[in-house]
Amino acid sequence: MGSAVRDHQQQLHPCDSLLLELNVIWDEVGEPDTVRDKTLLELEQECLDVYRRKVDQANRCRAQLRQSIAEAEAEVAGICSAIGEPPVHVRQSNQKLHGLREELNAIIPYLEEMRTKKVERWNQFVHVLEEIKKISSEIRPSDFVPFKTPVDQSDLSLRKFEELTKELESLQKEKRERLKQVMDHLNTLHSLCEVLGIDFKQTVHEVHPSLDEAEGSKNLSNTTIERLALAVDRLREIKIQRMQKLQDFASTMLELWNLMDTPIEEQQMFQNVTCNIAASEHEITEPNTLSIDFLSYVEAEVLRLEQLKGSKMKDLVLKKKSELEEHRRRAHLIGEEGYSDEFNIEAIES
Repeated sequence: MGSAVRDHQQQLHPCDSLLLELNVIWDEVGEPDTVRDKTLLELEQECLDVYRRKVDQANRCRAQLRQSIAEAEAEVAGICSAIGEPPVHVRQSNQKLHGLREELNAIIPYLEEMRTKKVERWNQFVHVLEEIKKISSEIRPSDFVPFKTPVDQSDLSLRKFEELTKELESLQKEKRERLKQVMDHLNTLHSLCEVLGIDFKQTVHEVHPSLDEAEGSKNLSNTTIERLALAVDRLREIKIQRMQKLQDFASTMLELWNLMDTPIEEQQMFQNVTCNIAASEHEITEPNTLSIDFLSYVEAEVLRLEQLKGSKMKDLVLKKKSELEEHRRRAHLIGEEGYSDEFNIEAIES
């Protein structure tokens, strides 16, 4: 009989088998029906509670999957709208999906792909915006406040990107034109500073500190360009003044050389001075030709020649005086009144 019961139990559902086994035990024990009914009610309630928990858990899982799918689809739609691409509906494009999990698993790779596209597109925007910011700070006035990179990423379309790219190209063109102006002024300033013996780096640093830096961006604002032009005009005026002074020295030097029959060898030492006697402003380009030190050196030579001329004239007058005195002695004119006063040393030097 026991063997037949066990075979029957094996053919039943596990719960029914356990319930049958419980009744056998109760029969052997002699458990009252009231206790049996109460216990069965408790078992039924416990089963219901377990089922309810499982159902609630399944509902939460389904709701979470639906929310995840909705959020993923919304994010995909938002990215597609931002970058200007038509959205793709995964459920419509794939009819073979079975259940919410498969649907979510199908959306996730597409969402990751769109996120990557958005990051790449945003990086392109950031690069262009940073270039616009950099160039604007170079060509705008010193009080220009560059705009901050916008945090709004709702419009990353190619149309918007093309607008920013055109703005950047316009700024780059303006920068090239301004840079050419600045470099032309700097080259002119460099030539003038070389001729005048003036510190070029100090000169441009006074215009704007960025101009004397070999590396790094230069300030290309209107103010800087105007100050460069003023510096060029100022140095050119100084050059013209010094050139006229040098040419005056050269003219005086030639006159003194001719007057005193100065040897060619001595004249050649100042050939770089006299060769510029009729030069125009743009023809004088040799370094330090119009420096203060060189002009002082030439002026000192002119003064030396003038002193030499005075000394030679004095010697010549004294020689002529001696000759005249000799003639007067021979003519017996010694002692004529006023003669000694006319040829005294002070009068000769004067």
